[in-house]
Amino acid sequence: MSEPTLDPALAEVLGDAKAWPFEEARRLIARLDRIKGGKDKTVLFETGYGPSGLPHIGTFGEVARTTMVRHAFTILTGGKIATRLLCFSDDMDGMRKVPDNVPDRAALEPYLQLPLTSVPNPFGGDYKSFGDHNNAMLRRFLDTFGFDYEFASATEYYKAGRFDEVLLRAAERYDDIMAVMLPTLGAERRETYSPFLPISPISGRVLYVPMKTVDAKAGTVTFADEDGRDITVPVTGGNVKLQWKPDFGMRWAALGVDFEMFGKDHQTNAPIYDKICKILGGTAPEHYVYELFLDDKGEKISKSKGNGLTIDEWLTYASPESLALFMFQKPRTAKRLYFDVIPRAVDEYLQLLAAYPRQEGKARLDNAVWHIHNGNPPSHTVPAGVTFALLLNLVAASNADDKAVLWGFIRRHIPGASPEAYPLLDELAGYAVRYYADFVKPKKHHRAPDDVERGALEALSQALAKVPADAPAEDLQTVLYDVGRTIPRYQDLNAKGATPEKPGVSNAWFNSIYEILLGESKGPRFGSFIALYGIDETRALIDAALKGELVSADPVQA
Repeated sequence: MSEPTLDPALAEVLGDAKAWPFEEARRLIARLDRIKGGKDKTVLFETGYGPSGLPHIGTFGEVARTTMVRHAFTILTGGKIATRLLCFSDDMDGMRKVPDNVPDRAALEPYLQLPLTSVPNPFGGDYKSFGDHNNAMLRRFLDTFGFDYEFASATEYYKAGRFDEVLLRAAERYDDIMAVMLPTLGAERRETYSPFLPISPISGRVLYVPMKTVDAKAGTVTFADEDGRDITVPVTGGNVKLQWKPDFGMRWAALGVDFEMFGKDHQTNAPIYDKICKILGGTAPEHYVYELFLDDKGEKISKSKGNGLTIDEWLTYASPESLALFMFQKPRTAKRLYFDVIPRAVDEYLQLLAAYPRQEGKARLDNAVWHIHNGNPPSHTVPAGVTFALLLNLVAASNADDKAVLWGFIRRHIPGASPEAYPLLDELAGYAVRYYADFVKPKKHHRAPDDVERGALEALSQALAKVPADAPAEDLQTVLYDVGRTIPRYQDLNAKGATPEKPGVSNAWFNSIYEILLGESKGPRFGSFIALYGIDETRALIDAALKGELVSADPVQA
């Protein structure tokens, strides 16, 4: 295996890097040191996906984060240990309920408890089953993003006999597995529990029934089928699957998984997975437990409810890199995942990308963009001072419905600028137009100025009239401060360096500007906005606000 390339200066400080993917990679290396032949095997990273609904961003996050750990591991080991990433779909699970976000839910009701790969595809197209469709949607995005992975289907693995050896061992060690599972169950559930879930030869459904006999020597189980008759089937060849908790441990043992991360909802069950893996002859992998994503109401996002963002929705309004950053940041902190988080994620990515060339050593290794881009962040960025938030406000002020309008302003502010010279900025301009049209414009609400604000805006317009047309953003920001500090309402004597002769300026001044001129409660540095939008255009915007034209044009007013 070829060694990864790494700047010698970065190689010298690898031991000091504290970013969480490095910490997890070090734990994995320590695990390999503990197990016999650990350094001689191909290290297997695994992620799990339950295709009971369309894949959401949380599913992508698991693959992205695991990829970051895998890359950190490769760097720390000098590329001398081969690795694989297996994305495993639990598509043999029975459909426990019909998802809320499918067309014609009633049509799927007859297929409850069938394996997901036996449920008809409600979305149309070439995919023969619900599970196949959802698996394809996951693979499509993972391929688009460029992940290096292998896809695995539980249905295919069970039916092809990939798990047969360990399933036979599970039959032999049935009592040991039950000894782990039964104490975790309520009294009533214990009476009917079995780690084996047979597939009914009559209906094809996944059956949650007790086993009447487990014959380890024959490798079979006997149970009462749906018609009441006793049926005996092999535990091999896809005739049964395991309950989800034993299935975790079985899969780890069968495949030799070395690293798997999962959500906090699995945390209490992790010791169960580990014990069953050991019973079945395996060594439990290293775990990484991440916090769950929440919707805008603070509720856990769910594939079946469809209450979180989809991958396609995020990528309609922002780049894959901004999504990867959202996944990188504080994975052990619960985060709300809805449309309002997108602009901030975009701007934080731009800030980190711009900072990378100025950083050295450890700071680079701890910068999220190093992990997002597999150690090779792109050199292209956006002009200083231009942010996604600024572009959104520029769209708002210009009523642009095409990014070409934004480029007219950008070229005036940055001579020689073009989509070819600034491809990342060109992408941002397109995202900004779409995001504004769908999420900002419908809720736009300018407010009318009161008498004090009217006077302040008139003073600002007069001050801007005296400024050269090509004044830089910092000079324009100074004008804003100079106007604000002359108005008692906006004076801040507690600001750093403030004096009675030269008071500071409170945020209330800028809040008024945003609310009156842009219909927003907050925004970017307004000096940067003026520089990009233009002084004459900003004065015209102020005049429109003073005449009440902005308020009357709001969707809520129209």
